[in-house]
Amino acid sequence: MTTTVHLARVIEAIDFAAHAHRAQRRKDAELTPYINHPITLLRILGIEACIDDPDVLCAAALHDYIEDCCGGLGQMTVEQGKAIVSDRFGAQVLEYVMAVTDDKTLPKAERKRMQVEYAAHIPHSARLVKLADKTANLRDIAQCPPADWSVQRRREYFDWAATVVAQLRGTHAGLEALFAEAFAARP
Repeated sequence: MTTTVHLARVIEAIDFAAHAHRAQRRKDAELTPYINHPITLLRILGIEACIDDPDVLCAAALHDYIEDCCGGLGQMTVEQGKAIVSDRFGAQVLEYVMAVTDDKTLPKAERKRMQVEYAAHIPHSARLVKLADKTANLRDIAQCPPADWSVQRRREYFDWAATVVAQLRGTHAGLEALFAEAFAARP
């Protein structure tokens, strides 16, 4: 595939994510539009870590789609959402998205435990997305934390994220350095 085709796929994924997350907001005091988060992952991966794999970049744009837009309060089931991602972006992108997707039917503590347990076993490309996601989250929490999070809760998130990322060591030195830099801002 040509660079133009790869770029078109990534732009299509961003557009799809923007539409899917259009009514969602982050938990910060400014209620930042949610789409800023997947765009930040793309920036971390594509610009800061120089990753140009279109499947990885598409998965980054779509990484929270199944988790946040399907099932539960979403407009469609998880299975319908998976079919859409696979049909539009390919089975590989779906595999990476699913590897970083939490099962929202489980209690939050169980989902967090499972992220730690399974992080080392997800595909390498999904690990890149996971590293970028944790880095973006730490940066956001340090710069504009959720309005109702105490300093203690922010510290606990930083520590848990570091536990997840410890399972990803050896994935990508540049991304791991970016995570370490973000972790240094721990409250």
